[in-house]
Amino acid sequence: MDLEALRNANFSALSTAIGDWATVVKNLTTLEKRAQDDMKAKADRATWTGVNATVSRTFISKTAGEFSDALAQATSIHNILKDTHDELVGYRDQLRKAIDDGFEKDKLSVSGEKGGRFRVEVTGQPAPPGSEQKAEALRDTIQRILTQATTSDSTAAGALRALAEQADYGFSGATYGDRDSAADAMKAADAMAKLAKDATKMSPEEFAEFQRTVAKYKDDELFAAQFASKLGGKATLQFWNDVAEIHAGARGDELKQLQSFQKDLSITLATATLSDAEGMQQWKKSVLDEATTAFRNNSIEPMRVNGALGYQVMSSLMHHGKYDSEFLDAYGKQLMKKDMSTAANPVGMGTNDLWEAGTVTDLVFGKDNGADPVTGFMKALSHNPEAALNTFGDKEVFEHTVQSIRYTDRDGAVAHALEAAVTGYGDGEKATDVRPHSKAQVALMQQVMHAVAQPETGAQLVNKATGESFGDMAAAYMPEISRSLSGQGAESIFWSNSQDPGGLDKLDVTRFLYETARDPMGRAAIIVGESVYTASSLEAHVAQPERFSGKTEDAVRAISTNAGIIEGIVGHSVADAKIAGDLDAEKEANAALKTKGDVVKSILSAGVGVGTVALVGTSPAVAATAAAVSGFFGGISGMAVDRIIDMQQLDGALDQALYDSGGKLNEAQESANVQTQESAVNAIKEHGSKELTEDATRNMIREQIQAGWNLSDGMLEDSHARPAA
Repeated sequence: MDLEALRNANFSALSTAIGDWATVVKNLTTLEKRAQDDMKAKADRATWTGVNATVSRTFISKTAGEFSDALAQATSIHNILKDTHDELVGYRDQLRKAIDDGFEKDKLSVSGEKGGRFRVEVTGQPAPPGSEQKAEALRDTIQRILTQATTSDSTAAGALRALAEQADYGFSGATYGDRDSAADAMKAADAMAKLAKDATKMSPEEFAEFQRTVAKYKDDELFAAQFASKLGGKATLQFWNDVAEIHAGARGDELKQLQSFQKDLSITLATATLSDAEGMQQWKKSVLDEATTAFRNNSIEPMRVNGALGYQVMSSLMHHGKYDSEFLDAYGKQLMKKDMSTAANPVGMGTNDLWEAGTVTDLVFGKDNGADPVTGFMKALSHNPEAALNTFGDKEVFEHTVQSIRYTDRDGAVAHALEAAVTGYGDGEKATDVRPHSKAQVALMQQVMHAVAQPETGAQLVNKATGESFGDMAAAYMPEISRSLSGQGAESIFWSNSQDPGGLDKLDVTRFLYETARDPMGRAAIIVGESVYTASSLEAHVAQPERFSGKTEDAVRAISTNAGIIEGIVGHSVADAKIAGDLDAEKEANAALKTKGDVVKSILSAGVGVGTVALVGTSPAVAATAAAVSGFFGGISGMAVDRIIDMQQLDGALDQALYDSGGKLNEAQESANVQTQESAVNAIKEHGSKELTEDATRNMIREQIQAGWNLSDGMLEDSHARPAA
């Protein structure tokens, strides 16, 4: 920075800008709160139809998100400007004091010259003793101040420019409390990119520092984008291939550290892909261009001629983090075209031979070895519901991917990706809002059910890796499932905010529930999801009878019958599996029910009516609002979860009937009966119903559970070959 520019600097314009940005932050804070609490909340609760169902709700949700991002970015800009202003004012004052002190104490004068240089001269004659040394000291002091001011100014400019470049449209949402934090992130990114240019030359100390830095900054948008851009797409793939080869066979603490590092690096790259900066556009293009390049480390094995493909290396870094939707779409189109190139019959065969042929490096420090790149890609989709829905929207891709479960080890990853697509929640994402099912999601859920329902192949799709996800999907779609089982005319009883509540096929639903219930976690999810939806529906009708034009007892009858059907399908499925007396299966089922129940209760206790495990169906707009205010879908439902865990747990001879291959399902039926009765009675007491009496309601529910149970038996006889028939 020029000496005269700093010495004579007037920061009033910068102060004005800071004040303006403070006002922007204040106003955006108000707008962001209104966008989230008013606009988005109303959109979530509204019943949308037509074009509004597919366009307006999504637009409003994204717009509300833009307000949040705008607030974050404006706050960062304000903080950086204020921090820089305070620093520059401080440096200006230090400079003036140093010049004044030099003149008053040592008769030294300072003057600026062209090109940013300056001169320190002795003004007194003869020169006082030590003047030369004092002039050099003052020169060093001034140079230090100018260097610091230059750094403050240039890093602030760089940080602000980087913030602006993160998004071509809208706002990045990057948050920084001051200039130093943003500047430090970018400086660290440059240093790590330089180190990563050649992993083979990293010392153990440098690699340890690399791991610590990535762990610290993995969620930092500027760091991530700067690091990836500076390193480049091809070099990123080469780096990870080299790391995997150098540390092949790691054990113990080293293995744990590498697992953490791989997760942190995956999140870092995912964060980087969210940037629209020019460098990241080049990075994405490079990764796609190098997808079929064979990567190898010749310094370790000079004679090797083959290596891991770019697809395999990149996918091994996709297990964690939320990658950009457009990047996943482009990457997925290329990858799935390659995966489907084997065109085997039946569909889904042949992919193992395709990917295992050239890989010699274990690219994943865990159970997976990275040979099948579709596994990593599916895990990326599981963290990005939008991209997952886009990918499976291609029917050919859907059929190939789902059927490939039968021939590969990608089954769990595919199931999680499907779950994200149909529920709208990423794997591990905390449920904090209500996300109605779109028509596209319901259509995909119908395809999933149809695949699992197929007589020859469907049962093969359900296993320990996929069962829980299928069960979670069933729980999430309990309102639509209830509509399909009850048929036309039940719309006003089984409330739903789905854009296509009648979009599921009854036959496929029946067979899907039957097959999914064979898995303990799948069974647990169905039972808990049904129990929560039943309890919530009963409470809503008892508390707000005016929302149903018929008698409340008619609604209670329909809900109870539906509960009997679903519980009956599950009970018959378990009985037909012939696992009576299997202690391990008994323990597994108990653990599954307890685990699923605990997860759902945590969602309910948070006041969220919709979650990835059990999506409690919401009522029409007004009723849903009242339900949220009065605690519906929480209190009564929570008690229902406790009861279902207590009553449905398998306990040897006490619940032997459930597993008796002869079909004696009394215990399971009684559990559904008591569960539904208690939920209704709890609601009657809680809301002081004048229309329903406790004794009559209990008897009515008993009759309807029995009726539903009998219906489930007949439905299964008509739709599924059963050993217990």
